[in-house]
Amino acid sequence: MADKAGPFIDSTGKPLVGRPTSIRPGACAVIFDGDGKILLERRSDNGFWGLPGGAVEVGESVEQAIKREVMEETALVVDVKRLVGVYSDPRQHNISSYPDGNITHWVTAVFECVRVDGKLQISHESTDLRYFDVVDLPENTLRSHALRVSDALEPASGPFIR
Repeated sequence: MADKAGPFIDSTGKPLVGRPTSIRPGACAVIFDGDGKILLERRSDNGFWGLPGGAVEVGESVEQAIKREVMEETALVVDVKRLVGVYSDPRQHNISSYPDGNITHWVTAVFECVRVDGKLQISHESTDLRYFDVVDLPENTLRSHALRVSDALEPASGPFIR
């Protein structure tokens, strides 16, 4: 990626202002309700809608990370159903720009998860939690997350590597 930061855009659609300052492992959850709608959270850091998830911390597996992140961000207890895919290609919007100036290139494992307990509750990382029809996602859905939702609808074709 050394001299190629220019053509890449971040997950919100903004051109990169600089090069990523870090690469991080992440985990993201696709959670459907009983009607086939998908759970999205409106992020407090950029106002965009996306799937619950975040960074894998030192000492935890991606499965532990996704369960922790979903609990922290939504108050739901989930089990992992299947791997949707692994997402790392910077041309597929797997880069996040943050208000503090950090730019992170993510390598994210995306899992379809099923709710086993808990009631939806907003955290400090979100301003809203809502289920959406998969063919009518909000206009300001993170680009990389819209692709992940689309891939989750094709279980026979996965897991995807993007």
